[in-house]
Amino acid sequence: MRLALYEPDIPQNAGAMMRLGAALQVGIDLIEPCGFLLTDRGLKRAGMDYLKNADICRHESWAGFQTVPRGRLLLLTTRGDMAYTDFAFAPGDTLMVGRESAGVPQAVHDAADARLVIPLAARSLNVAQAAAMVLGEALRQTSLFPKGT
Repeated sequence: MRLALYEPDIPQNAGAMMRLGAALQVGIDLIEPCGFLLTDRGLKRAGMDYLKNADICRHESWAGFQTVPRGRLLLLTTRGDMAYTDFAFAPGDTLMVGRESAGVPQAVHDAADARLVIPLAARSLNVAQAAAMVLGEALRQTSLFPKGT
């Protein structure tokens, strides 16, 4: 299982998701361009010392990301047509979150195997919170949570 960040533009959120990936032993696909430098202080502060243990694969573009073989691409989006709690996850899935400011373009929506939504009473959650919720459910369903230390 992997977590893909599509052109993130807030370094603190990207750092938090990279930290999440490192803590849960889930690889991160970082699809560039990012709205910040990877040396950004906010990214490092949010990621803390977890970043050195994160499995991060950088992709120069959406097109570059698409050339890598993988399982299903699952897009987390407010425009989703299925609640993530009703979805059956598989070990090879890649969960993708979009840019905080703009989500993802229609081409990415079209390429997704599923578009999942978090049912909410409010408009939306922070992208890092959303990623943590859905990734937790995906790991629970697939029994892929790492063994505790």
